[in-house]
Amino acid sequence: MRVTRRTTFRLYPTKSQESKLHYWRRLHKDLFKACLYHRKTEYQRFGNSISYYDQQNILPDFKECWPEYKELGAQALQATVKGVDYAFQRFFRGLSGYPKFKSARHDRGRTYPGISGWKAHTSGDNGYLELSNLGQIQMRGKARTWGTPTTCTIIWKPGKWYASITVNCEPKRETSTGAIGLDFGTHHAIACSDGTIIAPPKFLAKTQQKIKQLSKRLRRKRAPNFKKKIKASKRWRKARKQISRLQSKVTNQRQDWQHQVATQIGKSNSLVATEKLNIKGMTRKANKGSQRKHQKTGLNSSLLDVGIGNLTSLIRSKLSECSGVFVEVPLKIAPSQTCPRCGYKKKKELAERVHHCENCNFTAARDVAASMVMLNYALGLGTSLSNADAEPLSKTPQHCGGFRKVQQVKRQKPRR
Repeated sequence: MRVTRRTTFRLYPTKSQESKLHYWRRLHKDLFKACLYHRKTEYQRFGNSISYYDQQNILPDFKECWPEYKELGAQALQATVKGVDYAFQRFFRGLSGYPKFKSARHDRGRTYPGISGWKAHTSGDNGYLELSNLGQIQMRGKARTWGTPTTCTIIWKPGKWYASITVNCEPKRETSTGAIGLDFGTHHAIACSDGTIIAPPKFLAKTQQKIKQLSKRLRRKRAPNFKKKIKASKRWRKARKQISRLQSKVTNQRQDWQHQVATQIGKSNSLVATEKLNIKGMTRKANKGSQRKHQKTGLNSSLLDVGIGNLTSLIRSKLSECSGVFVEVPLKIAPSQTCPRCGYKKKKELAERVHHCENCNFTAARDVAASMVMLNYALGLGTSLSNADAEPLSKTPQHCGGFRKVQQVKRQKPRR
């Protein structure tokens, strides 16, 4: 079965190429603002709703007025226009706020939604990326499974350029016949039903002191103020860059750890059961006036440092590549309050870290006992096990329109 997988390569452009990439990034930012202003003013002044197709059909005339956009490529410009439409669709569905005008530092990438305008000269291990009107750029990286390239996104992170390429491939991954239950938390990052405990990495906690020191220095420098037309000082920019690098390092460390853990779990087990958690609700801010505001902030930081949502998605994705089964146990089962041996339920306080059943005298670590309950639930599904992972992670609709939907609709003629 052919699926779409993404591989990220590090780019090493020359000084002239990097200067041009930054210039193109600003052009895409200005196009995004122009499309946003167009939609906003048309609706506020005339009551007209502007669609993606209306703005897409204006692009030829727009490039005649602004010839510097011609070298960026038609599909790359269409992707930027589609980004504005995607932001409005999310707003209409209640998934985000009203789209805002943002500066160039918030626009880190641009996308080639097709195979036009770029070409990857690689077999999945290093190589060169060729962009139209720019030339070849050396790139480094290795894909686990390579296939037919479909899209390319150029990403700018503090001091570094990346190319995120999606490929249509047939991934192959080895697995075993084992079955395991997983309980995520902050006291233990993962507690497995076989008694294995994976400690939380605490990447953010280890770097937090350095970030606080640099943030203190940053506050003493002259910060930018766009309303008062005050530019940031060089020392402010230098301190801000140091903080960004530390934060990027923490992100990379967390992602690397998550991939390693997910790979090890998928390699040893073809059936994984875990609790269906509402991460967004668990990490919500404390209510206004709450007396335990600092405790809630620390709990949210610990949960986000583990990255439970992304870790769960990675385990599900890697299991799908080896025809494994991923089961989400509903909250009504109450794994942490149930005995895995006899099924007796008793409410426990959060401070109770050891499970001791009054009915059968079974004793185990609380998180390990909860993971055993999840595994028992998954194994008890029987013939329904093949459809256990059919339900999505969230009931909230996340699809707000993409280029696949655009390709199915006939290109409309421009309005006169």
